[in-house]
Amino acid sequence: MAPGHSRLEDVNEHPNVDAALILVAAGSGTRLGAGIPKALVTIEGRSLLQHCLDRATQVDELAQIVVVVPPSDELLAEQARPYGPRVSCVPGGATRAESVGAGLEAVDQRLTRILVHDVARALTPPDTFERVLQTLEDPQHPAVIPALPVTDTISVIEQTNGSDTVRGTPARASLRAVQTPQGFHAPVLRAAHAALREASDARREAITDDASLVRAQGHSVTVIAGDQRALKITHPQDIHAARTILRDDTEEEAMDQPLIPRIGNAIDVHAVSKDPQRPMWLAGLLFADDVGLDGHSDGDAVSHAACDALFSAAGIGDLGTHFGVDRPEMAGASGTTLLAEAARIVRAAGYQIGNVSVQFVGRRPRFAARREEANQVLSDAAQASVTVTATTSDGLGYEGEGAGITAYATALVYRRD
Repeated sequence: MAPGHSRLEDVNEHPNVDAALILVAAGSGTRLGAGIPKALVTIEGRSLLQHCLDRATQVDELAQIVVVVPPSDELLAEQARPYGPRVSCVPGGATRAESVGAGLEAVDQRLTRILVHDVARALTPPDTFERVLQTLEDPQHPAVIPALPVTDTISVIEQTNGSDTVRGTPARASLRAVQTPQGFHAPVLRAAHAALREASDARREAITDDASLVRAQGHSVTVIAGDQRALKITHPQDIHAARTILRDDTEEEAMDQPLIPRIGNAIDVHAVSKDPQRPMWLAGLLFADDVGLDGHSDGDAVSHAACDALFSAAGIGDLGTHFGVDRPEMAGASGTTLLAEAARIVRAAGYQIGNVSVQFVGRRPRFAARREEANQVLSDAAQASVTVTATTSDGLGYEGEGAGITAYATALVYRRD
């Protein structure tokens, strides 16, 4: 994958990749009493934002995911970065409607279906997203919402002499508890928000649901079955319910599948520089008697291969994905700096690193005497076991001619429960 590659580049070639997700994560979380933005609240070691993105990024039809975060946010943007260029962050507004509007402005105009989701419903399973998108494929369904039947008796109340009294009790069969993601044909949602911008402040502040906004514009809203796992995490007791859901899902997955590691392979090739002053950095070490390798940063083929193997094992892209043009601060970074950042990204994506093994092929440098030193330097950078071996090609090929070095790497990671 080229540096900065986005799935938006695939839209024209793959017609089914035509949807965007606006993930509203700008809430303060006041009712949770956490003292931090709601999206940063953790359940079983992962934030609500991470739980959301873990699930949403499994939906292939989503070409773009726009996370609407609190203004001046840094932490949520940092958590979103490991998910690759498909995910971007924009600052939200003072109201939910303004936040959705900010996300809508960032959605690519070519995308024809748009989902709006609340980070508070962090455990919504991927198949709910997929069923909403599938229903939207029918032109007769411009808006789609998932919902659950209401089991409690719901009463409408009014104030009478300072007390709440029942004004009426609707039949439960006609009631549904609405969830997210809510899905829309893109022109319908854009038009509804354009009309809202002309509405009064009171009207904008009253909007809590995009489906009602679209319905007010005269469009029908189709209801499909929701999911109990898509509970809205609003109060402290909801966190306990979410933990139960996660543990039940984990136990079910454990029964269905054995715990197996994920393995990633990578190869990195660099030519020996024609500049005799180019320093030779390899496996995190400086070899002062050798001419260095051309390429990204310090040309450390061993470290670069280790990074790519980790990304491959976790299934989250490659060097171009994470250290491309969108991260100019990494352009001149050392190989060990890149490896440390790669390991951090892999762990942030929910994986534990088992080990990384690298073998490089080349005439120079003479490596055997410094192998243990290299192992230690790279292991310290990755905070995991990294081992390096070296071999020659018996004079064959560019390695045998001394024109370049090839590094092969294999990484082992485990999904962290």
